[in-house]
Amino acid sequence: MIAIDKVKIPEQVRTIIETLEERGFEAYAVGGCIRDSLLGKEPSDWDITTSAKPGEVKACFKKTIDTGIQHGTVTVLMPGRKSYEVTTFRVDGKYSDGRHPDEVIFSPSLHEDLSRRDFTINALVYSESKGLIDDFEGLKDLQMGIIRAVGDPLRRFGEDALRIMRAFRFAAQLIFTIEKDTRAAASKLAENLRQISAERIRVELEKLIVSPDPSLLRDMYEAGITKVILPEFDACMERPQRHPHHDRSVGEHIIKTIQSIEPRDSLGFSDFSDNQRKILCLAALLHDIGKPLTHSVDSEGIDHFHGHAAKSTELALEILRRLKYDNDTIRSVGKLVQYHDAKPPLQASSIRRLMNEVGAELFPMLLTLQRADVLAQSDYKRAEKLEYLSGSEGVYRDILARKDCLHTKDLAVNGKDLMEIGIEKGPGIGKILKGLLEMVLEDPECNKKDYLLKKAMEIEKALGNIG
Repeated sequence: MIAIDKVKIPEQVRTIIETLEERGFEAYAVGGCIRDSLLGKEPSDWDITTSAKPGEVKACFKKTIDTGIQHGTVTVLMPGRKSYEVTTFRVDGKYSDGRHPDEVIFSPSLHEDLSRRDFTINALVYSESKGLIDDFEGLKDLQMGIIRAVGDPLRRFGEDALRIMRAFRFAAQLIFTIEKDTRAAASKLAENLRQISAERIRVELEKLIVSPDPSLLRDMYEAGITKVILPEFDACMERPQRHPHHDRSVGEHIIKTIQSIEPRDSLGFSDFSDNQRKILCLAALLHDIGKPLTHSVDSEGIDHFHGHAAKSTELALEILRRLKYDNDTIRSVGKLVQYHDAKPPLQASSIRRLMNEVGAELFPMLLTLQRADVLAQSDYKRAEKLEYLSGSEGVYRDILARKDCLHTKDLAVNGKDLMEIGIEKGPGIGKILKGLLEMVLEDPECNKKDYLLKKAMEIEKALGNIG
């Protein structure tokens, strides 16, 4: 049972509300902070809605910033570098672009302000003087675990198409269900998502796949949403895998892989950071995205997807660029997708080479992705696959414990050392260092300065003969 006494307004938020009330205005904490408080969660931020117009809000406080004054929002700065958005009650005009209102009209009515909000669970307000105000039965929907649009869902989604994705994202994060009329309206207006910027689509998709219930991807597919934002995923949902190693479609396997991503690997490494978890879930989403394009069937009717890792890498990079991801994320996800199917022999030299290719910082994430991939497959040979991964993790752990050389920067010699023995500065230096690294990856005992300098001269001579 949800209890109103779970709402604990921070002192600074209370001060802002009381200051506005003392000046004769209404003021309340609103939206996600109230929703999360009622659910017993710690709100990430606190927003305030008020009957005071922007100029009146500014007159009440010493330090403010006009962060969105055209939409009625003023940021109030409080001691300790804390800031809070305070927004005037308003009604929105027509949404010509399907995202932003053409005009904003300030209103003295709290009810009018709440009636323009997206979902009932986000239309709750609270102040200590007035208590909880719930004009659209948001508390009931919180208790029932329902995502329901405020008023007419077709109108709400027609105003702002991004709300379509937010409905599924909230359902995934809260493990709620989407009310049938709200879901139907989302499906009917899914094409409107083409009006939304890639950056905003990216944020909502990312929040969904790292959520407690990424299976909402299936619901988005059924509602025709992924057809607009990620059509490659639709092809995966429609591609069966008739093969002993699989018992579900490519798309269902992808969903199960994301669900199988764990924040801690089997050997007890430190928890992954939020950014690492994001990269892992993106890699899980995209690791088999190229399978439909590599499909073939053998004479016995068994499906094969030869070369799917390379095609998936190609598509993953294309999709991530389309969604405007930063270069570091693109590189990291691309590496994980590229090597997700790598199975080198369980010997230190082979694992060192793979760590060098993937990157030592990404390797534990690769092991986690591979384990999730196995858990999302059929039971066929699962024990052997997991045993192999445990062995790979064990070799990896030993390599870390010995602090084996994995990159040219870890070699006992550098470019300056090579030039000091007479090797000419230029691109040959890099080739020689790469050759030395190959030796050390095979046998870490070779990583001694005198030995490497001797070998460097031999490599230079060989390169000269080739030239």
